[in-house]
Amino acid sequence: MLRRFRDRLDFTRRLGFRLAALLSMAILPIGLMSLVQNLHLSRDAQDSAEIALLGRTASAAAGERALLISALGSADALGPAVLETMDRPGDCSDLMQNFIERSATYLNAVFVPLNGISKCSSNLGAGGSVDLRDNGVYKQFLSEPGTMIKSVRHGALSGQSVVVVLHPLYRDQQLLGYIALSLTQELLRSTHAISFGTEGARIVTFNNRGEILTSDSADQGLAEDILPADTPLLSLLSRKQTTFSAQSNGGEMRVFTVVPVVPGLVYALGSWSPKIAGIGLLQLSSFGALMFPIVLWLVSLGVAYFAVFRLVLRHISVLRGQMRRFAIGNRDTPPEVLRDAPTEIRDVSQTFHNMARILIRDEEAMEEAVTEKTVLLKEVHHRVKNNLQLIASIINMQSRMIDDDDAKRVLRSVQDRVAALATIYRNLYQAEHLDAVEADRLIGDIINQMVNASVGPGSNLRVDTSIEPLTLLPDQAVPLSLLATEAFTNALKYAGTPPGADGPWVRVVLRADSDGHGLLEIENSTGAGQGENESTGLGSQLIEAFSTQLEGAAETLAQDNSFALRLHFKIEAPAFISGDDPRNVVLTSAARDGAIH
Repeated sequence: MLRRFRDRLDFTRRLGFRLAALLSMAILPIGLMSLVQNLHLSRDAQDSAEIALLGRTASAAAGERALLISALGSADALGPAVLETMDRPGDCSDLMQNFIERSATYLNAVFVPLNGISKCSSNLGAGGSVDLRDNGVYKQFLSEPGTMIKSVRHGALSGQSVVVVLHPLYRDQQLLGYIALSLTQELLRSTHAISFGTEGARIVTFNNRGEILTSDSADQGLAEDILPADTPLLSLLSRKQTTFSAQSNGGEMRVFTVVPVVPGLVYALGSWSPKIAGIGLLQLSSFGALMFPIVLWLVSLGVAYFAVFRLVLRHISVLRGQMRRFAIGNRDTPPEVLRDAPTEIRDVSQTFHNMARILIRDEEAMEEAVTEKTVLLKEVHHRVKNNLQLIASIINMQSRMIDDDDAKRVLRSVQDRVAALATIYRNLYQAEHLDAVEADRLIGDIINQMVNASVGPGSNLRVDTSIEPLTLLPDQAVPLSLLATEAFTNALKYAGTPPGADGPWVRVVLRADSDGHGLLEIENSTGAGQGENESTGLGSQLIEAFSTQLEGAAETLAQDNSFALRLHFKIEAPAFISGDDPRNVVLTSAARDGAIH
């Protein structure tokens, strides 16, 4: 697992990664300084924009502020006159009527005592009265006495949508009631357009109880749409930030500002489109302040990598390709020298060119020497094979001149051994590699040769072979073939017809096991009353000697109607099969520990 983890981190050894890391460390202080400065400038710009929005909101509500403050002052000024005339309802009503006519701003004026029955109003004649005990404004004043500004959709006296300004009336700290002045919604709304005039901008005023007083639109639903979603107006008074971004009830992201119109009583809420407010540009500026160092870092890395690629990596890639092609055998001509590369890389390329030229020259000389040696060695094997065949022919001629059967049998066994040796040398000079022998083919040829020479046409002997491909060194192939010759000779000699069979049989098995060992098994049938093939002659001695050379153990097994000889031996495969051949080159795209190049 540790090795796999280390392999995954191999990219950290690349020149590009290390160069990027070093450049990142070099650029980091500059990037941090740029980031701090840009964020500071962006924050100052945002503060300026928020102050500008607050100023524009206050300017939009300036007209309404003047009207409401004037109404509060007028209600306070009417207090002494009402105290003097409150015992004379007719004079009090005339006072209110004259005040409304002179001001031309207010819709009506009324004094409401604590009992809720008013006899002093601008729209009442002498002796008239109005009962306000069921009026919501009167009930709210009784529960919370004090100065109040409240919006009423249907005024109790006028029936119109008005904003009522209430001011309590005291005599010697005794609350007598309140004076109420009514202003129309249209009058207050008309003041919002003064110096506001920006399409998409809206303003709403609300009192200290979170109740909407006026808005740009007479439609209450449109006023609700521009308010921040899921945010009570009363909660805005406790916010530390007077400028904030939120989603409106209409589902649009907007910028909101809160400014006091009448401190403690009325506040204005400005609802701005982000484009108009400039907050979008400020956010983009903040994003740019963060992205600028990153872009600077990426551009620096890109320029550095491009420069390194043009000066180093490109030439290293070409040089690596030349080395790989040279390693896989493309050695017709030495690789070209990289003339346009930097001096250091050009020197490396020149060195590789010289080395390749020397290796090509030496390899050509070695190949010529190896070819000559191979031809001579094959010629030696061929002549030895011919001489052995000649000896076998002479022995055959000699055996024909002898009448003694025992002498003929001895000469026949010697001829088989010499013929087996000749077959071995024939396979040696015909093999592609002189250090490897196809044992399966060799033993198959020997068996076929012995069967053709020893088994007559009328014989019922059946020979079964199961020979699998097996490649061995000559040092193992020769004793194995000679052992197979001796064992097969004995099998042919002692093969008998078992009870119930048509004739004798001989079976030859050669295979390689998965544990790196080989198995040679030669089995023959035995007739009735025929026991183990006991022999103390030359063949048994040769079998034992060949087993010792193979570092194996030959064992015999006599069963019912059969006799078998088995040999287990360790296979010593040639170098080009076992993987130890130095010509077996593994090419990789990057140098790794343990890689073969």
